[in-house]
Amino acid sequence: MDKLRAMEVFVATIDAGSFAAAAEALDISAVMVGKHIRALETELGARLLQRTTRRHTLTEIGAAYLERCRDVLASVRTADGVAEALRAVPQGTLRVTAPVAYGAHRLTPVIGDYLAAHPQVKVELNLNDRMVDLAEEGFDCGVRSGTPMDERLIARPLARSRMFAVASPAFVARHGRPAHPRDLKALPLLGFAAWGPDHSWRFTRGGETAHVPVRGPLATNNGQALLAAALAGVGVIVQADPLLAPALASGQVVQLLPDWDLPTREVHIVRLPEARPSAKLRSFVDFVVERLG
Repeated sequence: MDKLRAMEVFVATIDAGSFAAAAEALDISAVMVGKHIRALETELGARLLQRTTRRHTLTEIGAAYLERCRDVLASVRTADGVAEALRAVPQGTLRVTAPVAYGAHRLTPVIGDYLAAHPQVKVELNLNDRMVDLAEEGFDCGVRSGTPMDERLIARPLARSRMFAVASPAFVARHGRPAHPRDLKALPLLGFAAWGPDHSWRFTRGGETAHVPVRGPLATNNGQALLAAALAGVGVIVQADPLLAPALASGQVVQLLPDWDLPTREVHIVRLPEARPSAKLRSFVDFVVERLG
């Protein structure tokens, strides 16, 4: 028995005055009205209605139970209204995760604009270069760099990130500027641990391709730390433009091999596959795609 439905039928019967009137109001048969009420009586072990050939009157237990049913049904309607409001108007806390550099330089300004447009939403932004499990760690959505690997997630593409090889001006003055990717093999190359211990940089120019294995004196799992090492003259790094753009613009680092291309990296905003995502999640993902897609 659907107890809430049975309560609804019981209240409708009293308000309508008869089984037939309640059946018409609820678009069910009078027989079904009787079944719902008898099921309630069986579960409670007490009569709710005194039945005669002409009318039905509430028993003492029925009258008390009726008021409680009204309270319960009112609470359900209130709860449904709250849920619907949360789906209709962006509000509440949104937990978002993103890679450190992308989150700090690209996503944060967009979040600021989103919050200005949706003042009832609060965003908790977690910046982390490791692969975060959205469901396990309680995140609503996240930005992922690289090809999405988890087919359970709904992924929407953002603009791809360009990759650059850079070093500090002092490093270039000390070691010279490489003319060809093979010249990098004689220099200290700093690795990004998230790409694996045996990764290589792939440079292309026209139909020519050059692979440069990265086996330098330092590897780290954090792009900001990698940039700090490059600024200190430790070696050459390859990172994406969200991290490098400010340092390139200020001259703190210089681009090496500008006539060669490195592969761009895919970027997506991902979320769990909810059939009806909340208004805050739906509006945030749409906003980010519009601004960064």
